[in-house]
Amino acid sequence: MGKMTYKIDVLNMLKKEGYTQTTLRKEKLIGQDAIQKMRKGEMIGINVLTTVCELLDMQPGDIIEYRK
Repeated sequence: MGKMTYKIDVLNMLKKEGYTQTTLRKEKLIGQDAIQKMRKGEMIGINVLTTVCELLDMQPGDIIEYRK
């Protein structure tokens, strides 16, 4: 069975765009649970993925991929 994996370091990319983990939490852009999941390489939910796409101006396929 395959799984979804990250193609990029999402938190690092967000930081480069000026969105630190503190900023993400304080502005209620992305919750602590989702930040922890990304840190561990675990998959985030579709709503958080949508937010990441908006913040980074990327498509989901730029961020995640399916691997067998």
